[in-house]
Amino acid sequence: MKLTLEESAVDGDARCGTVRTSRGLIEVPTFMPVGTRGTIRALSTHEFSSLRSSDATVAADVMLANTYHLMLRPGAETVAALGGLHRFSGFERHMLTDSGGYQVFSLDPDVTDEGVEFRSTYDGSTHLLTPESAVRTQELLGADIQMVLDVCAPLPSTRRVLSDAVRRTALWAERARGVHSRTEDQALFGIVQGGTDPELRSESASVTVALDFDGYAIGGLSVGESRDEMLPSLEAALAGLPRDQPRYLMGVGDPVSIVEAVARGVDMFDCVLPTRLARHGTLLTDEGRLNIKRAEFASDERPISASCRCATCQRYPRGYLRHLAAVGEPSAATLCTIHNLTWMMDLVAQIRAAIRSGSLGELRLRLAANHAGMAPGQSTTGSGELATQ
Repeated sequence: MKLTLEESAVDGDARCGTVRTSRGLIEVPTFMPVGTRGTIRALSTHEFSSLRSSDATVAADVMLANTYHLMLRPGAETVAALGGLHRFSGFERHMLTDSGGYQVFSLDPDVTDEGVEFRSTYDGSTHLLTPESAVRTQELLGADIQMVLDVCAPLPSTRRVLSDAVRRTALWAERARGVHSRTEDQALFGIVQGGTDPELRSESASVTVALDFDGYAIGGLSVGESRDEMLPSLEAALAGLPRDQPRYLMGVGDPVSIVEAVARGVDMFDCVLPTRLARHGTLLTDEGRLNIKRAEFASDERPISASCRCATCQRYPRGYLRHLAAVGEPSAATLCTIHNLTWMMDLVAQIRAAIRSGSLGELRLRLAANHAGMAPGQSTTGSGELATQ
């Protein structure tokens, strides 16, 4: 199911438009919240489905689910028997599954050209994840978009390590392409690797595009490097990717990195950042981040943001949210997550509007002024931690 991006407006290399799938349309640029185990932590899928952005569109177009966790609990066969991810989770819009490779590589596995052998974090059992088994597992899960198994090298790494990751990722991508059979309703994305080496990024993009995937992702960034290190490598990768297909930057969720990547031609993003911050009482606002647990908010009657249309801001004052967070009420995580995801949906809606009006440069300056303190490497877990929501 080769995906094509229909551009409706451009501003430099940035573009907005739609990506058509067998399920419907995805408005891009888009941010995809992470639902690791088939749901966004602290939210039900019907709560997520109800979120709307400020432009009144159906904002929750896509949710990402994690192959590593679902293949171990409850098992891909169980999900398939229950109707696939959409019916299993009750989320009928688009779903994307990663290959599970990022989580596996965070466990320091045994890696060969055949695949990756690792121990389950649930029960210690040993598993071998190969390019072929990653594809078959994701076909059972039944998401609209699945990712090839790739090698995500930690940063910093030597050029030899990065070059070997590029080689093995290409080898695995070819094998994944060869066994993908659910082509009528499931797209398969190739992944470009190469760390912060622009030459390797260009090489990886060329090899990956030659395999003719349904869409393309840039992986192995936002893993500890600075934004100044990330952007030249991103540009090198994008230069080799088709203009008429979607481009997905994996694991990036800080506002400045998103808008800078959009300005360079990226369409899709995912990250655990907004939901993880929410569970710790940190809220995203146009003026920057706000820690609702601070004592100064105890008697604050204002909403998190007067301009926000989310259910949390429409109903609850900061003082109430501060109380819930301070006493450990689970509803605090839910209400904060609703706000943070709505804010992220508003962010990409603003980006789309800025591209249409030719004012993306102004938005880039505003976000840089208010959100510059968060580097891209802060938006994901470190290489030694198992990444979840």
